[in-house]
Amino acid sequence: MSRARIVDSVDYKPFETKIPAGRSRAIPWATVMAGSLITIIPVVATIPLLPPFGFVMLLAWRLLARFAFRPWAAAPLGFFDDLVSGQPLGSAVLMWSLAFVAIDMIEQRLAFRDYWQDWLIAGGLIAACILVGRFIAVPVGAHVDTILIAQIAVTILMFPLAARIVAAIQNKRGAE
Repeated sequence: MSRARIVDSVDYKPFETKIPAGRSRAIPWATVMAGSLITIIPVVATIPLLPPFGFVMLLAWRLLARFAFRPWAAAPLGFFDDLVSGQPLGSAVLMWSLAFVAIDMIEQRLAFRDYWQDWLIAGGLIAACILVGRFIAVPVGAHVDTILIAQIAVTILMFPLAARIVAAIQNKRGAE
């Protein structure tokens, strides 16, 4: 004779499917890699305004679900982004790793954060990453400043969409 299971939580949903642990750990990696793969879609544009979706997804995961990635995860994901996007090899590895270090330093100073602070942190890191990438990939004499400012603005405005996607996935995969 088995005892009936006592459930103390109001949120108990016995028929909701749970994501297996292995797949649950792979989802953040897959979403960042899918964001990086968006750059290979052939888009005809007069000015290059395509945001670095992989980096935006990485920032959204790091800021919203702190333990979704290990501290070393930015390096292999940045390497994948460098391979796919055509940037000089190692540029995203360096910038993404420095972004993780910067977020860790900010988290040590701030006891609590809200959505606006996350957006401000992401915006600063996006602007820094795109500006450093410009100096790594493009000659200094090139006139790309106006286009660069537009790309930074579009990318910062894409962060809420990435945060919404990450929040929906995190809600489905459950808290770890």
